[in-house]
Amino acid sequence: MTSARTNPALLQVTRLRKDFPVRQGLQHSLFGRNAAAIRAVNDVSFDIARGETLGVVGESGCGKTTMGRAILRLIEPTSGSVVFDGIDVATLHGAALRSMRRKMQVVFQDPFSSLNPRMTVGAAVREGMLIHHLAEGRAADHRVKTLFEEVGLNPDYASRYPHEFSGGQRQRIGVARALSVEPEMIVCDEPVSALDVSVQAQVINLMQDLQRDRGLTYLFIAHDLSVVRHIADRVAVMYLGRIVETASADDLYSNPTMPYTQALLSAVPRPEPGRQTARIVLQGEPPSPANPPPGCVFYSRCQHPLKDDDCTRVVPPLEEKTPAHFAACIKQPSQLP
Repeated sequence: MTSARTNPALLQVTRLRKDFPVRQGLQHSLFGRNAAAIRAVNDVSFDIARGETLGVVGESGCGKTTMGRAILRLIEPTSGSVVFDGIDVATLHGAALRSMRRKMQVVFQDPFSSLNPRMTVGAAVREGMLIHHLAEGRAADHRVKTLFEEVGLNPDYASRYPHEFSGGQRQRIGVARALSVEPEMIVCDEPVSALDVSVQAQVINLMQDLQRDRGLTYLFIAHDLSVVRHIADRVAVMYLGRIVETASADDLYSNPTMPYTQALLSAVPRPEPGRQTARIVLQGEPPSPANPPPGCVFYSRCQHPLKDDDCTRVVPPLEEKTPAHFAACIKQPSQLP
């Protein structure tokens, strides 16, 4: 991918946090007292340049989807700021928030449950245009047909219902629905994880074509690192609600710094026959986000040869180890002059 870092930042996320309260026992249920909180997103900061694709990867449950939804305010963040095109999204309400959401759209993971089974797919794509007063009547019908053609579907399919389509076709409809309001950025929440491998490639190629033609910006959330490598300009790795490494896609895949990233990449299947790679098998399960450990959150599973008690006391900051390559590991010294 060609880097877009020369462009100004379209999205700036600073110290974003999302806690989910946990209520335990009858007394807490009666009086509404929270016994604990699950910190699903913990002090996350990053930016995305206009026209860039930032891939976010990590194990299931690391907070990727929660982060994406908090950025869009589909769920309310606990703290932190989300600035989109110079405007703090957290300060918006009512019509102003609705107007902002037109610029920030989402493609969901499940292409079936994200579509209303009682609406034709044409009506689902048209709905956003009507809400934002972009087109009505024949003009809206014409735009629906144009969008169907743009995502590779027959315009005559607009009168059909979601159950009449395959998973790949439904995801194309989801993309068309996101495009219907002419957004500037799309949060792609594992958009191809439910699809066959051959269909995944088709949808990824479609999204790249749309980005080139429309100048779109993507926050691409996934757990498949091979998919992210194909589409992302930069990659951020999440673990237990934190970003633990971020770099350009080429740099991160060729020179992973964080032990967690190294383990993830070692599990990616290699297409070259006969080529063997050393697999790093992580032991145990990630700690509970309701009771995260002190210090480095990856300590209990880390296999770094230099790990010691310092790792249990110091929360490693996300530091620049080499130019434009950041990692949260105190045992990885900076190589910068």
